[in-house]
Amino acid sequence: MLAKTPLDNGLVRVTFHVSEWIWADHVALVGDFNDWDTHRHVLQQTLGDLDWHITLELEAGQSYHFRYLVNEEEWLNDDHADTYEPNPYGGFDSVVCT
Repeated sequence: MLAKTPLDNGLVRVTFHVSEWIWADHVALVGDFNDWDTHRHVLQQTLGDLDWHITLELEAGQSYHFRYLVNEEEWLNDDHADTYEPNPYGGFDSVVCT
């Protein structure tokens, strides 16, 4: 799930959410906003619901490709992405539009 909140400074606060129902010890948010760095944005679980979350502030009016990397080996797309686009590896990337 994606939750977006426009900010007054030209940014959009985007919360990325992955269900607790995936089996994972580690979930990373990887995308063109972080040069596809698999270690820069690690999701955290919350005690209230055990889902995985991370919130970023991204520039408004842009589209960002992203995926989740689970346990450093399995790539997942976001079921609630704004759209999906082909990637150069024969699959698809999730896209969030701010």
